[in-house]
Amino acid sequence: MPDRAPQPVDRQLPTDEARELISLVRDIAQREIVPQAAEQEDAGHFPRDVFRLLSESGLLGLPYDSEYGGGDQPYEVYLQALEELAAARLTIGLGVSVHSLACHALANYGTKEQQAEHLPAMLTGGLLGAYCLSEPSSGSDAASLRTKAVRDGDHWVITGTKAWITHGGIADFYTVLARSGGEGARGITAFLVPGDAEGLSAAAPEKKMGMKGSPTAQVHFDGVRVSDDRRIGEEGQGFAIALSALDSGRLGIAACAIGVAQAALDEALAYATGRQQFGRPISDFQGLRFMLADMATQIEAGRALYLAAARLRDAGRPFSKQAAMAKLLCTDIAMKVTTDAVQVLGGYGYTADFPVERYMREAKVLQIVEGTNQIQRMVIARHLAGPESR
Repeated sequence: MPDRAPQPVDRQLPTDEARELISLVRDIAQREIVPQAAEQEDAGHFPRDVFRLLSESGLLGLPYDSEYGGGDQPYEVYLQALEELAAARLTIGLGVSVHSLACHALANYGTKEQQAEHLPAMLTGGLLGAYCLSEPSSGSDAASLRTKAVRDGDHWVITGTKAWITHGGIADFYTVLARSGGEGARGITAFLVPGDAEGLSAAAPEKKMGMKGSPTAQVHFDGVRVSDDRRIGEEGQGFAIALSALDSGRLGIAACAIGVAQAALDEALAYATGRQQFGRPISDFQGLRFMLADMATQIEAGRALYLAAARLRDAGRPFSKQAAMAKLLCTDIAMKVTTDAVQVLGGYGYTADFPVERYMREAKVLQIVEGTNQIQRMVIARHLAGPESR
C-alpha cells in the first residue's frame, strides 16, 4: 500500500506568531515524538527528554504570563498546540495539559512573591508538575477528600493519599488540595509541594489499558511539612481554585481528544486509499466513504466547540458550561472515531502493526479523566436547570 502523509489541519489562528508557533509544534512532533511513539508506548517508557525539549522551546507555559517565562498565548492557540502534540502521542499531549493544570493555581491565585519565586522554573526551567485532587475514596465527589493539612506554627503538615495522579512519582512539584478545616468544599486549601519533600512517596504506577508511557500512581503524604508561603490562596479557598483549574483543564482534555481522533482519521484515510480489494481502493466503496465523511465531520464539530469555549475564556466571559460540553462531546467523538478507524482497517486495525488500536485504547481514558462524562452532563444540566433539589 502506498504511503499517504497526513495533511496538516487547516487552522484558524489569530496571528502570524500563532501560525509560526503551530508550525514549530508540528516540526517537533514529527521529528522528536512520532518516530518513537509506538515503541515507547509499548515499552511503557516516559519521554522525559521530550518534556525538557518542550520546556526549552517555551511550549510548557504557552497560556501563562511572559513576565514569568510563559508564552502569553490565548487559550485558542494553546489548545491547538496541545491538539498537535496529542495527535503525535497522547502521553505528551495529556502530559502538557496536566502540567498546565498544575501551574494554574499558582499562576492565577498565588501572590506576586510566590509567582516570581516559582513560576519561571515551572514554565521554562525543565520542571514537570502534577495535580493532586482525587483520592481512593473521592473521585467524582472531590469535595469529600480526606487528605489533611494541619497547621504547625508557620508550617503545614500534610497527611493522606492521592490517587490517579498523572506524573505521580516523577513530578518535580505537586499542586495539592488538602482539608485544612471542616467538612465540605469550604474546608479545603491548596498547597504547592516540592517533589522531593520528605515524607512524599509514590506507589507503583497503575497497569492501564492505554497510555502505558504516562505514569499514573497513588501519591502518599506521610507528615509532609511545607511552609505557609507554599499555601496558594486563602485558607478554605482550595476547592474554588480546583474548580477553576478544572474548567480550563477540561478544555485541554477536549483538545487532546480531537488530536487523537484526527490521528485516527489520518491513519484510516491512508489505509482506505491504499488498500485494494475487488480491483480498486476500498475508499471507493460507499460504506467506507460515508464512515470517513462522518469521522471528519465529527472532528470538525468537536474542534469548533472547544475553540468556541476557549474564545469565551480568552474574552474573560464565563465558560464553565461550554468547557463541560466540549469535554463531553470531544471525548465521545474520540471514542467513536477511533473505534471506526479500527473497523476501516479491519483485521489489521486489531493488530499492533498499525496505531489505531492504540488510539482506541487511549481514547477511552479521555471519557473518564478530569470529570467523567456523566459528571460533565451533571455540570451542563445545572447550568440549564439549576441545582438538583435535595
